[in-house]
Amino acid sequence: MPINILMPALSPTMEKGNLAKWLKKEGDTVKSGDVIAEIETDKATMEVEAVDEGTIAKILVAEGTADVPVNDIIAILATEGEDVKAAASGGGAAKPEAKAEAKAEAKSEAKPEPKAEAKQDAPKPAAAPAPAQAAATNGARVFSSPLARRLAKEAGIDVSRVNGTGPRGRVVAADIEKAKSGGALKSASAGAPAAAGVAAPAMSDQAILGLYEEGSYESVPHDSMRRTIAQRLTAATNSMPTFYLTVDCDLGKLSSAREEINAAAGKDKDGKPNYKLSVNDFVIKAMAVALQKIPEANVSWTEAAMLRHKHSDIGVAVALPFGLITPIIRQAEIKSISAISNEMKELAARAKAKKLKPHEYQGGASSVSNLGMFGIKDFTAVINPPQSSILAVGTGEERAVVRNGQIVAATMMSVTLSCDHRAIDGALGAELITAFKKLIENPVMMVV
Repeated sequence: MPINILMPALSPTMEKGNLAKWLKKEGDTVKSGDVIAEIETDKATMEVEAVDEGTIAKILVAEGTADVPVNDIIAILATEGEDVKAAASGGGAAKPEAKAEAKAEAKSEAKPEPKAEAKQDAPKPAAAPAPAQAAATNGARVFSSPLARRLAKEAGIDVSRVNGTGPRGRVVAADIEKAKSGGALKSASAGAPAAAGVAAPAMSDQAILGLYEEGSYESVPHDSMRRTIAQRLTAATNSMPTFYLTVDCDLGKLSSAREEINAAAGKDKDGKPNYKLSVNDFVIKAMAVALQKIPEANVSWTEAAMLRHKHSDIGVAVALPFGLITPIIRQAEIKSISAISNEMKELAARAKAKKLKPHEYQGGASSVSNLGMFGIKDFTAVINPPQSSILAVGTGEERAVVRNGQIVAATMMSVTLSCDHRAIDGALGAELITAFKKLIENPVMMVV
């Protein structure tokens, strides 16, 4: 029997991917472990390996196709001894979910509607709503398949606001996928409260386009990375209570130490320095050590428990032409600043080439976002779940400060710590940023 090759989920958050390139063509024989295609996710380009052995009978999704949903059939594999042409023309085996959807739709069609309505009107004892159908905000019945309801629940979508395209307006799985991808939803009924956790869009795309003259703008479609950034940051700002703490740090001792360390760095066989430390390298190290000194702040929030991390895994924001990514320096508290510097350069280079693997940018305890190189004095950064904090770093600049009653010039840097109030209270956040300040102003303490 033909085997379906499905669009794989290459990360826990992946919903769609771009089929960048086929490395095998129709008629090619593949073995388990052979690389058959390259998939672009929202963060990286990754290779897909064959799981089964056989011959590629038909490629259903051409290379270069964008936004292919996870678990969609992308190719058909004929097993050993099977007729390749027959497998290609047969279309492959139906996906289990597709079969279940079809079965549910057929069952719905076979069931007479009048009886269903009569049964609904019959008196019932007080109980939880029947899972078979959802109720619309205006009290009308909403017909939806079991698979559609499950997908809607997982995505936090109110089924009653989804436009159904199935028989008699029934909401099916494809409608939920369209809604997840930004499809228009029905307006909430007048006078009816919005469903919990579901916010009506402020303005539709059509309404926004109507504000501008045609031809006065260029419409650039969102890529998968930009969509994911929007979804995750919207979720973070809507569900995460955040507070901010700002301190000014004196960079006098750090600047002197950095100059001495860089001057003493040896050179490799090509005559290049073995390392060249930046202020950001010291910031990463200081944040990692500060989290070890204040372990109660080295946490991630879950509804069931607080995850207290043993190591300081620090994400570092890297700006890309097509978005933003935060590769993670693992166990940064035990690494030298020169090791952090070299690792960060290597991660940033692979991030820009979209060659990072999921474990290199997922998870982490906290992050650092530095806009100092753009001359930004101070700003607040959005926390990247499941992390509970992020440090926004401004530029180092000469400022007039008062010391011993005298106004003197000093190189100062403003940093702002964003904290998830569910996991980090105000006093705890203050302890963390104070610990960071002491370390950055006395860098020798980072090696103690």
